[in-house]
Amino acid sequence: MEKRIGTITILITDRSQSAEINSLVSDFADIVLCRQGLPFRDRAVAVISLIVEGTPDRINALTGRLGRLPGLTCKAVLAS
Repeated sequence: MEKRIGTITILITDRSQSAEINSLVSDFADIVLCRQGLPFRDRAVAVISLIVEGTPDRINALTGRLGRLPGLTCKAVLAS
């Protein structure tokens, strides 16, 4: 399967999930090219942006596992 480039955006409202998020991102380190995080402490939300390169199956696997965690929303966008 052909590799594609994309982004995964994670909006976190429950910061107690941070350890699990970090663990999942580490598990998929082979497809993560860049990670940027921005906490909005005054709004009790944090945003993590990942730039990824991998097969759609691998990218969707990460997005799906993240999306099953409570207290966050996760979306992926892939270049065609």
